Amino acid sequence: MPLPALSDDISEEELDRIVEKATAASAFLKAISHEGRLMILCHLVTGEKSVTELETLLSARQAAVSQQLSRLRLEGLVVPRREGKTIYYRLADDRPRKMLECVYELFCADDQP
Repeated sequence: MPLPALSDDISEEELDRIVEKATAASAFLKAISHEGRLMILCHLVTGEKSVTELETLLSARQAAVSQQLSRLRLEGLVVPRREGKTIYYRLADDRPRKMLECVYELFCADDQP
């Protein structure tokens, strides 16, 4: 999809709407800009995981994983579910998966330098 071109004759209301969307996009990008949070999202793309599973997959301590999950939850990118003493996380919507596909294509695909 081509990017829209901004013109000089844009209305104030339209400009406000664009700024609002830019602010939301900036918050989203900041949330995924930490390698720990990015790796958590990569693991959650394949499905729901418990905090313990994420600790193992990331070789990280529970406190570090929980801190990153808290930020992702605050930004609305993951959703928790409690089952007994275990907390599971999943992606809140399709935005992280779409972004990760783009990041993968740009940085991880075999034909990249």
